[in-house]
Amino acid sequence: MEAFVAGMGLLLDPKILLVVFLGTVIGIIVGALPGISGSTTTALLLPFTITMGPVPAIAFLGAIYCAANFGGSITAILVNSPGDPSASATAFDGYPMAQRGEAGRALGMSAVASAIGGIFSVIVLIVAAPLLARVAYSFGPPEYFALAVFGLSMVAMTGGDSPVKNLIAGAFGVLLATVGQDLTTGVERYTFGIHSFTDGIEFIPVLIGLFALAELFEQAAQLGQRTVAAKLGAVRLPSWQDIKDCTKAISLSSVLGTFIGILPALGATTAAMIAYVETKRWSKNKAQFGKGAIEGVAGPEAANNAAVGGAMVPTLALGIPGSTTTAIILAGLIVQGIRPGPHLFTEQPLLLYAVFSSMLLANLLYLVLGLGFAKVFARISLIPAPLLWPAVFVLSVIGAYAPNQAMAEVWVAIAFGFVGFFMKRYGFSPAPLVIGLVLGRMVEETLKQSLLIFDLSWGGFLNRPIALALFGLTALFLLGPFLLQRLRARP
Repeated sequence: MEAFVAGMGLLLDPKILLVVFLGTVIGIIVGALPGISGSTTTALLLPFTITMGPVPAIAFLGAIYCAANFGGSITAILVNSPGDPSASATAFDGYPMAQRGEAGRALGMSAVASAIGGIFSVIVLIVAAPLLARVAYSFGPPEYFALAVFGLSMVAMTGGDSPVKNLIAGAFGVLLATVGQDLTTGVERYTFGIHSFTDGIEFIPVLIGLFALAELFEQAAQLGQRTVAAKLGAVRLPSWQDIKDCTKAISLSSVLGTFIGILPALGATTAAMIAYVETKRWSKNKAQFGKGAIEGVAGPEAANNAAVGGAMVPTLALGIPGSTTTAIILAGLIVQGIRPGPHLFTEQPLLLYAVFSSMLLANLLYLVLGLGFAKVFARISLIPAPLLWPAVFVLSVIGAYAPNQAMAEVWVAIAFGFVGFFMKRYGFSPAPLVIGLVLGRMVEETLKQSLLIFDLSWGGFLNRPIALALFGLTALFLLGPFLLQRLRARP
């Protein structure tokens, strides 16, 4: 407790307050720019932290990490272009809300849910980091395979109202995940001689195409038609009743996001996707999802920000990065002469609690900034389409090109813009495709690794209790509705 109080006391230092504030503002801004994620920004700014000292350096990088996830929801809601991949699930309901003049309500709920999820995960990080780190350490390829299968089992009920169309879109996403060089055999699959496809199809150009460019093409198809402009109700913030209605979604997603964040390499995007499906599963308003359900904004935003604190658990307690951004933060710790691991909790508790405290402060700051500027951001939805969408196109091209400086990825984004456009026209949701793409590669690689561990014997899964529990949950969720229907039909 003394270390925690001392860590909180460090926040009274004006220098620490300044770096946390700057990190939060930078995180929100870069998070809102398509293609320029929090991980890219932390990598670019890492050299500038070398002379700061351990506490301000990690506080600065941690604040960017916390705020970037929230920032990604701004453009996801306003122009259907997720600024960060973790905000892609937010666009499913956030953008329809903005279209009907409720941009401020969606942005405000995003800020509230993000802050609650982030604060919850940091509290869990403070209280239970050593224990949770041991749980995460027990996850191997078989457990990751079972978790990915559990995620894919949700595809049929994600997105549109047609399970068949959802399964088709999900299968297409899994097929896309097989593009590239097989890591086990070295064989190139479906690359068609294009060098940029050797490492697979990048996630960011696909997202930009499916969301931003598909909407741009939809807007272009409606030129000359009368459209109803968004009302000034767009700047209205969420009410207490909205927050009350989303309590279950935020609570469930905060727990899910923290747990998934703890598991190395899964990250906020996976957490948001799974939380979106689970929020819909347990909601009383399932029919509204995909059409502007405020719970569909609250759930993914709580989860992707909860995954931030969760990802710091294996990073600090085991020295195993929980995500791409925490790998960069881990590098920042090493540059400062700090070796992460279990010994940190006994040898340098003051540093740890200073990091925790700065993350708490960053979550509170972006809550204030998010609510304070939600009305300003919401007015973007009032800009006439002939002015707004050319700017969105330029940002989309920059966002697709920037991560790897490859024109091939710009063409991928444009191609998936047409894919998304035709999917929308024929009643297919992009959500199952995104889930299939995110989890498909994990399913394939972890299955191969598991079978190598088990000497090609499927029976090896029977000796993994966690994997069996996850398989059991998958079977329960798949067969549960059918069994309930049969039971209710019995006289």
